[in-house]
Amino acid sequence: MGRLTKKLWLGAGAAGVGLAVAFGALAAAPARTYLAHQVKLELDSAGTAWMIAATALVLMMTMPGLALFYGGMVRRKNIVATITQSVAVTALVTVLWVVAGYSLAFTHGPDMPLPIISQIKGLQGFVVPLTVNDFIGGFDAVMLKGVLVDTAYNSAKGLPETLFIAYQLTFAIITPALITGAFAERMKFSAVLLFMTLWHFLVYAPVAHWVWGGGFLGSAGALDFAGGTVVHLNSGVAGLVCALFLGKRVGYGREPMEPNSIVRIMIGASLLFVGWIGFNAGSANAADMIASMALLNTIIGACAAALGWKVVEWIERKKPSLVGILSGLVAGLVGITPAAGFVDPTGALIIGVVTGVVCYVSAVWLKRLLGYDDSLDAFGIHGVGGAAGALLTGVFATVAVNPAAKTADILLQVADVAWTFCWSGVMTFIILVICKFTTGVRVAPEVEEAGLDFHLHGESQHS
Repeated sequence: MGRLTKKLWLGAGAAGVGLAVAFGALAAAPARTYLAHQVKLELDSAGTAWMIAATALVLMMTMPGLALFYGGMVRRKNIVATITQSVAVTALVTVLWVVAGYSLAFTHGPDMPLPIISQIKGLQGFVVPLTVNDFIGGFDAVMLKGVLVDTAYNSAKGLPETLFIAYQLTFAIITPALITGAFAERMKFSAVLLFMTLWHFLVYAPVAHWVWGGGFLGSAGALDFAGGTVVHLNSGVAGLVCALFLGKRVGYGREPMEPNSIVRIMIGASLLFVGWIGFNAGSANAADMIASMALLNTIIGACAAALGWKVVEWIERKKPSLVGILSGLVAGLVGITPAAGFVDPTGALIIGVVTGVVCYVSAVWLKRLLGYDDSLDAFGIHGVGGAAGALLTGVFATVAVNPAAKTADILLQVADVAWTFCWSGVMTFIILVICKFTTGVRVAPEVEEAGLDFHLHGESQHS
C-alpha cells in the first residue's frame, strides 16, 4: 500500500471517529423551527436594493477577484488555464444551481425518518429524531419550479426569492472555485468540470442545507454567519484531499515556482477585500444594524490578520513581503466570515490576529513539515482559517450584537467543523476516484512541463 493511500485510509478512519464525536456534541442542543419556503412577499425596498448590490459584490469576488488572485500566483505558462477554471466554475455552477442545487440546499426535504439512523442520543441524554430533511433538501424548486416574481424565501426580511437565489448562487460559485487553488497547474480541464459537477451536488448542497437550509446543524444552533464552514472549511478540506490525491507538481521543491505577477495578486486580493463586504454584510439579508456590524468586523478582522501574518513572516524571514501581507488579509477575511454578524469589534480584532498567525503556520510550516503540494494554499488559508473562525465564533459571539448568538456553544461549533471536515474529505476522495476512472485526473508530465495554457486551451498570456 502506497504512502498516499495509507494517508487517505487513515483520514477516512479519522473521519468516522470525528462523525461519532460530532453526533454526540450537537445532539444535546434543542431543535429550532425551520423557515418555510415560498411565502408571499411584502417587499422591503431598501433591503432589496442592498442585497442586489451585495450579490454583485460577491460575484465580483470570483470574477475577476479570485481569477486574478490565483492567476497571479501561478507560473507564467499556466495563467490562462488557472483563470479559465474560475470562469468555467462560474458558468457551470450557475446552471447546476438552477437545475437542482438551490432546491437541494434550501427547500424542505422529506420528513420521513432516515432508514439507517432514525435518532441519535446526545451527551446529555436528549434523543434527537433525524429525518431526510436534516441532511438534504427536496425537489420542490428543481428548475426553479414555483419561484415567482412575488414569492419570498423569508417574509420577515421582505426580499424576493429570486434575489435570495441569486445571492446564494454567488456563494455556490466561489466555494468550488477556491478548491482550484489546491490543484493548480496539474489537473485536466475535463476532470475539473466533472469534479465540480459532482462536488456541487454531493458536497456543497448538503453542507449548505445542514447549516443554512433547515438541516441538523443549523437547527441545533451551530453558528455560521456567512460561510466559515459551508464555504471555506468545505473548500479547504476538499483542496487538501485534491492535493494529496494528485500528488506534487513536477519539479516541486527542486524548481522555482514563484508567482508570475505580484501586481495581479494585489488587484485580485483588493477585489476580494471589497467584494467580501457583500459576502459578510450581505449575509444579514437586510440593510440593518447587524449588516453594519458585519461590515465593520470584516474590515477589522482582515486588517488585523494581515498584520498578524506580516509580523510572523517578518520575524522568520527578516523581510515582510507584499504577497505575505495580502495572504494574511485573505486569511483574516476567511476567519471573520462565520463570526462577522455575531461578534463585537474586539472579538473581530482577536479573531483576525489569531487567524493571521494560524494560517501563516499552516500555509508555511505545516505544508513544509508534511510535504504536500497545496499549490496556492487553499487548505492553509481557507480550510484552517475557516475552522479557526468557526471555533472562535463559539467563544466571542454575543447577544449584544445578534440575538441569534444565544445558541453559541463551543461544542456545537466543534460539531459544525467536524461534520464539514469529514463529509467534505470523504466525499471529495470518492469523487476524485470517479474522475480517475472516467476522465482521468492529472495531465501528462510533458503537458505539465510545457504548461497548461497552450496544451489545454490553445492560448497563451502573451500570444
